[in-house]
Amino acid sequence: MILSGKEILRHLGKEIIIEPFDPSRINPNSYNLSLANELLVYENDLLDMKTPNPTRHITIPPEGLVLEPGRLYLGRTNEFTRTDKYIPMLEGRSSTGRLGLFIHVTAGFGDVGFAGYWTLEIFCVQPIRIYPDVQICQIYYHDIDGEYEPYQSGKYQNNTGGDYEFSLGLNGLGSCATQYSSEYFDAIIRRDGFKYTLHFEKGELVGKMKKEPTDRKATGSIFRWKPDLAVFTDIDIPKEYFEDTLKRQAVVNAGVTFTFRDQENGKFVKTDYCYPNGILDYVNEIAGEQTLTMPQFWEAERKGRDREDKPEYKVRISAALCFSNRVNRIEYYHNSSWLEHGGAPEKAVKNAFVYAIDAYCKQTNKYTKSESKITFQDVADCLVLVTNCFSTQTSYENQTKKAITNKFVQDAMAEFFRDRLHVYFIENKQEAERIADQVLVNKRSRESAEKARLNIKKKLTGSLDIANRVQKFVDCRTKDVSKREIYIVEGDSALGSVKLSRDAEFQGIMPVRGKILNCLKADYDRIFKSDIITDLIRVLGCGVEVQTKKTKDLSAFELENLRWNKVIICTDADVDGYQIRTLILTMIYRLCPTLIQEGYVYIAESPLYEITCKDKTWFAYTDAEKAEIVKKLEGKKLSINRSKGLGENDPEMMWMTTMNPATRRLIKVMPEDMERTMQIFDLLLGDNLQGRKEHIAENGYKYLDQLDVS
Repeated sequence: MILSGKEILRHLGKEIIIEPFDPSRINPNSYNLSLANELLVYENDLLDMKTPNPTRHITIPPEGLVLEPGRLYLGRTNEFTRTDKYIPMLEGRSSTGRLGLFIHVTAGFGDVGFAGYWTLEIFCVQPIRIYPDVQICQIYYHDIDGEYEPYQSGKYQNNTGGDYEFSLGLNGLGSCATQYSSEYFDAIIRRDGFKYTLHFEKGELVGKMKKEPTDRKATGSIFRWKPDLAVFTDIDIPKEYFEDTLKRQAVVNAGVTFTFRDQENGKFVKTDYCYPNGILDYVNEIAGEQTLTMPQFWEAERKGRDREDKPEYKVRISAALCFSNRVNRIEYYHNSSWLEHGGAPEKAVKNAFVYAIDAYCKQTNKYTKSESKITFQDVADCLVLVTNCFSTQTSYENQTKKAITNKFVQDAMAEFFRDRLHVYFIENKQEAERIADQVLVNKRSRESAEKARLNIKKKLTGSLDIANRVQKFVDCRTKDVSKREIYIVEGDSALGSVKLSRDAEFQGIMPVRGKILNCLKADYDRIFKSDIITDLIRVLGCGVEVQTKKTKDLSAFELENLRWNKVIICTDADVDGYQIRTLILTMIYRLCPTLIQEGYVYIAESPLYEITCKDKTWFAYTDAEKAEIVKKLEGKKLSINRSKGLGENDPEMMWMTTMNPATRRLIKVMPEDMERTMQIFDLLLGDNLQGRKEHIAENGYKYLDQLDVS
């Protein structure tokens, strides 16, 4: 007997699970399933039933994908389904069949208890365009007659209690997938007084299962495998990934030792990870000894449901926490998985901690008059918290399983933390005082930083109108940012020379007055008090990036607000000019490094020598170029003039050598050189005094002839 649509609805959330569910897709005796946006196709024309057949992924774009006739595509449903007491069956829809598109023509029936996404065999007789999320097939539910393997043991129906109540990963899918993708896979299982041994090669069982008696006390499983390089084409996995994974598993599995063996120089280096008290030991490790409060361990168990039409399930909540003014960290784990993006537990913690601490601050009159309430960021800045929960039903945000969405888990955890914090504050008044005081310190510091950020942003990104003109800044006429260039020059004399030489249509000028502040050594307060620097940033228009945790709230950088296509540093070709150039580069790297990373920053080369022979002139930018030109003019009467500075160059020369896009020389500051450059900057301009002394001792003799000594 096939269930009617009404019967499907009646059993939904109980014996029948369809997630996500849309009531509009219910038919008289079926439910329409939709197509996910990914397909698999076989790479080989000839397929072999005894060997793995390589495949490649195809993503179905929103505008659709045209399927080729005579080719098999493997798709899957968007919907996850699970059944109990009924047999699921999949059929293509008649509307797709009439178009010559055939869906899932084999293995239409699933097993009682099937849980997962459906793989769809897709084949067409003529070209047809398909789309993601289109309703492509329908699922039916049949009664089953007679006895059947019910999957009602605790192993599979973990709602009912028993040894497997909070266990997961028990259907063997992970082991099956691993052995299919391995060169070999060995399984040794000890239980009930016997040892069972299986050996697989490339997904196939080699020989038969061996069964032999063993000590009844000896229990457990051992799995060994070697990944198949035909399947895993990229195996460059960093050592840190394995170490981090094993450590996290040790944290959430109290008392279990996880061993990592790494082969180095022919020998194995062994590292053990074990936390006898689980997350409590981990919190102690993170927080250290000097904490505001003693570490706490709380746990509870709750039972409920996500919705009225959903089945009831259990959640076991455990948490370890303390408060600190030195470190902070919050991590969420669920069913032994690290929830990198949190989801339901994160929402619960934010709600409960803000509620409890805000209530305490109000109760004890810690807020000043008309002061705003605390935020979770204020709490998180001094909180060390690790939660480790298990539930008999789990809904993940997506297949990456980095966040869960269970409404009941969220509500249960929020209530749990609210209650525990309320009692904790009553029983530990001194610690409650310290917590509230520290959270308020964090809040007021954040608000002060935000006020400073807004002031700085206003100062640095204000419009350049007549009333807000930057002193001596010379703008260009065009408003087309893709054409605009800003020349940063040293001093008024260079300003005059460049101004007479430029193309006023697209070239602007910003002079700096002498040597600007060394931004590498100065703190942000001092930097933003410098008129030269703030004027430069205002002219650029993009704001600043602040890359330290303490002053992260000062960041107001927006690349799209940059007013220029090229930022050109133009200084004299002498020692002072090089130093000013370096200081400007340092400022840009410190305050807006993205300009360098995105290729907006250039250095304009200016010639060192002007060589004249008869009515022709050559410009040499280096001593080597001068020597080459002189060699070519050997025997001819010529004059060589050393360039003394940009301010002494005539406009025609400046245009030709420095300003004309067709003849000038620009050095693009490359992002790959940034790290090395900053090492040099730190050596020459930073606080590394000893390094600077050693550098001068080793290299100073090379520059003795450039010393300005009278």
